[in-house]
Amino acid sequence: MHGSPHVVSDVMTHTVVSVGRDASFKDVVELMQQWKVSALPVLAGEGRVVGVVSEADLLPKEEFRDSDPDRLTQRRRLLDLAKAGALTAGELMSAPAVTVRAGAPLAEAARVMAQRQVKRLPVVDDRGMLEGVVSRADLLKVFLRPDEEIAEEVRREVVAYLFPTLSPPVEVRVADGVVTLSGRLRDTSMVPVAARLVRAVEGVVDVGFDLEDAGPATPGA
Repeated sequence: MHGSPHVVSDVMTHTVVSVGRDASFKDVVELMQQWKVSALPVLAGEGRVVGVVSEADLLPKEEFRDSDPDRLTQRRRLLDLAKAGALTAGELMSAPAVTVRAGAPLAEAARVMAQRQVKRLPVVDDRGMLEGVVSRADLLKVFLRPDEEIAEEVRREVVAYLFPTLSPPVEVRVADGVVTLSGRLRDTSMVPVAARLVRAVEGVVDVGFDLEDAGPATPGA
C-alpha cells in the first residue's frame, strides 16, 4: 500500500513561542497569557529543547504563597515546593522535555500525550532542535477531511488492495467520517482485515459493513 499517512508535520504549528532558561517567572506568565498557550518549550543554545514549562509548573508559587506546609506535605511534595521558590524558566521547567519528531504518525503523538498526560508536545528534529509544536486540537484536524477524500483513499488503498479482481467491486460510502463497505464477498474472512485498514485511514471515525456472502467461486467463473 502506498497511502499518504498524515504525520505530525502536517498539522503542527510552525510558529512557536519559546523561552530561554533565564526567562523570569513573570515573563513566562505574560507570554502564556499573550499567546493563549498552556506551556512553553525552554530552549538552550541555538534552539535545542531542554524542557517545558507549563501552567502546572507555575501553580505551586500561588498554592504555597501564604501557607507553611507541614513536614509530611513537604516530604511528599518536595518538587512542588522547589518550584514554589523558582524564579526562572530553567528552575520551573519539567525536564527532560517530552517531545515528538515531525515525521511521527499522528497516532504516536496522541499516544504520547495520553501516556504522559500533556496537552502539547514540542516537535524536534534529529538533533533535538525545535521545529514546531503539536497540540491535542492539532491532532483532531484530520477529522475535518472531506468525506469524498476519505472515500477515495479507502477505494485506492484498501478496496483495490484487498479486492482487486472482485466484480462487481465493493462500494465505498462515507458520511460524517463513517465508512461503509457494501457488496458481495466470497471470502468474508477478509472483513476484519478490511476493518483494520480502513480505521488506519486518517479522518475515519468508524467503519461498518453491508456485505453479502457470495459463496465459493464456481469452476470457470
